Amino acid sequence: MNLIPDFIKRNDPCAHGQLVLSMIFMFTFLAFPFLKVNVLIIIFLVMLIAFRYLETKPHLLKSLDTMLRTRSTQAFVASILILFLVSFVLDSFACNYPIFVIGQVVAISTVGLGSATVVRCHKESTYMSLMKGESPERDLKNDEIRINFIPSSITMLIVGIIFASLAGFWIVYWQGANISYNMIFFVAVIGSITAGLFESIPSKIDKNISIPLGSGMAMWLFFSFGYSIPTNQILFALLFSMFLGYLAYYAKIADISASLSATLIGVLIIAFSNIYWFILLLTFFILGGIFTKYKYKLKESMGIAEGKGGVRTYENVFSNSTAALILAIAYGIYPQYSELIIFAYLGTVATAAGDTLASEIGTTAQQQPRMITTLKPVQTGIDGGVTLLGELSSIGGSAIIAIFAIMFAMVDSFYAALFITVAGGFLGTNIDSLLGATLQSRGLLTNSGVNFVATFAGAIISAGLYVLLF
Repeated sequence: MNLIPDFIKRNDPCAHGQLVLSMIFMFTFLAFPFLKVNVLIIIFLVMLIAFRYLETKPHLLKSLDTMLRTRSTQAFVASILILFLVSFVLDSFACNYPIFVIGQVVAISTVGLGSATVVRCHKESTYMSLMKGESPERDLKNDEIRINFIPSSITMLIVGIIFASLAGFWIVYWQGANISYNMIFFVAVIGSITAGLFESIPSKIDKNISIPLGSGMAMWLFFSFGYSIPTNQILFALLFSMFLGYLAYYAKIADISASLSATLIGVLIIAFSNIYWFILLLTFFILGGIFTKYKYKLKESMGIAEGKGGVRTYENVFSNSTAALILAIAYGIYPQYSELIIFAYLGTVATAAGDTLASEIGTTAQQQPRMITTLKPVQTGIDGGVTLLGELSSIGGSAIIAIFAIMFAMVDSFYAALFITVAGGFLGTNIDSLLGATLQSRGLLTNSGVNFVATFAGAIISAGLYVLLF
């Protein structure tokens, strides 16, 4: 069966090369535990020089030239070389970038990405066989299915986790390193989700650069925390987050990049805190998805509706969830400050929820918005414009977060939770409007940047109120 027909090669010329690249390098990690880092650096440096030379002598490759795609191969070899150099340099400063992580990166970037490529090309081939028209290649190129393809993402995630775990176990076993299997599996999960996220984001950067370096840095970061999590807990977090993430995708609330982002954030939040923290964050996303659709036709006619039919992307997820993610991780690492961190977390989620409801409901108000900095009437949709309905919606969204937190027994005092959460969410929302009227209107911040700063502000306000009152 021809998995990669000619029209696929023309639309995705790197696909064939990726498979050849995967087959060549997929088992190189087997040698890692038996060689020193400086030797591995020399080997990959020689390979990089060799591929650079072959690029100038395409006749030497003959028929392999179109398959090997030396530029992509160079990107992969250079990325792994960089990780070995980082490991070598950090070792000189008594820091530790473990070799098993680099082995896992190789497994994810070859077996994981290669498997995803096979699935994607096969599905595209099937899709093309059903298409009619004079220019199916053009139709395929403009079809969203090319980027947002669930089966290939799931394949990369599952295959990546399996082979990254095997690579990690192999290297740790033969090195005799004192690293738990729970840690190896946890890092493999983080690396595979991160790789899947980078694979799903359209970018001009070669995937063989973004995936190895992106997943390698993420894996090292969480390994450095030294926070060990039982395998069954990681599996539960992964399956639960994946289910909800892809449910959001099929409900057209999020695209594939947003689904993978939510999966990554869900795994980390559940792992470092508990499932209720993630459900609380999901409450914000669900509210946002519902009220984005609220009077969507009206908002669309006014030119202020969310693009893509209100479907969220990875930018929306990370801009509104980064502060929550950091606080959840801090909760696991610094349990002595748990109460303070909980209230800060409530403040940041309330800000995200309050701001979303203020924007989506407030813009449908009959009254004319007023600029937050001058209180002068402005056109609906202008950054920094506020309405009474929007302000009340912000309070309502923040109150919902507080009520859920009380229901989940995250806090003891009903009145303290309600006041601190609503205050943090309401003030954080208005800081968002203030930033929109000033920095965003001048082009110094994007909408995602404003959300990012505002959610941190909401966390600081709620944490400050907790310190003052308790």
